[in-house]
Amino acid sequence: MRRNSGRILASLLFLTIAAWGQTPRGTLLRRANIYLSPDSGSAKLAEIDRGREVTILGTSRDFLHVEAILTQERIITGWILDKGIIRNSTQDGDKILYGEAVDSEDQASQRRGRRGAAQDAMHLYYRVYDLFPTSPLAAQALYRAADIRWQLDKVDIMTKPSAREQEAFLRGEIEDRWMKEVIKKFPGTRWADLAAFQLIDNKLCGDWQGQSKCPVKEAEIYENYAKDHPQSPATPEALYDAAWRWSALIEIYKTETEAKKSDDAKSRAVALAQRVASQYAQSDWGIRAARLVYLIQQGIPTWGNEQQ
Repeated sequence: MRRNSGRILASLLFLTIAAWGQTPRGTLLRRANIYLSPDSGSAKLAEIDRGREVTILGTSRDFLHVEAILTQERIITGWILDKGIIRNSTQDGDKILYGEAVDSEDQASQRRGRRGAAQDAMHLYYRVYDLFPTSPLAAQALYRAADIRWQLDKVDIMTKPSAREQEAFLRGEIEDRWMKEVIKKFPGTRWADLAAFQLIDNKLCGDWQGQSKCPVKEAEIYENYAKDHPQSPATPEALYDAAWRWSALIEIYKTETEAKKSDDAKSRAVALAQRVASQYAQSDWGIRAARLVYLIQQGIPTWGNEQQ
């Protein structure tokens, strides 16, 4: 009897978990009011922004009973109009959501674009990945969500006085959890490569203060990235960034009376820049690298305020 009871309990637990896993989830393409009851004349409890997650608990006429995640700290239950809701079962829901995210990102780039559009885009992109994890758009959507979050955090950190400190650890780090999530969930993809490139920001110095140690370290970081991610869309940029730092070291080493190191830096800068100009000739980085080679060979400083 005990054995049978155990089987019954296990079966009930399995059915409960299965039922929970099948609970309809969705998100909104529009900003919506959440009401106390299924009536737009009832008390308004809150507003839900685009891209916020909702769990659908039930229906009543044209309304959905939902549990809505407004922020990480605030979850509210109420009723919303069943309009503009993309469920995890919606046909082509991934494409519709992605399109709304792109539109919101475009709004954010406009001078008089919709307020909060960047955050809307970030949430909408993430919902593509969250609601449609097997979609061909999932990896790119997760990266773009992480990238928007990264850029917003970066602006915040780099406008603080601590951003001018020489050592990276003396300023706040950009939250890297979402970039690392891209690398974990979609290893070996271009999106994982791009996420790894963004993570370099947390390793860069603030103000070099005219010393060689920071540009040397940074040039090596970029070169190692290019070696570890040869197929990355960011590899040309990484190689150019390394070449530019070696070109800056030509002058920095002169101020440190390190003539031999200055000559070595010039050789490394030219070699790297020529490599970029040759391998990626049609890209912006290839063209910029060709310019960098010219400046170095002409003896024109690429760093500092020197005039000749």
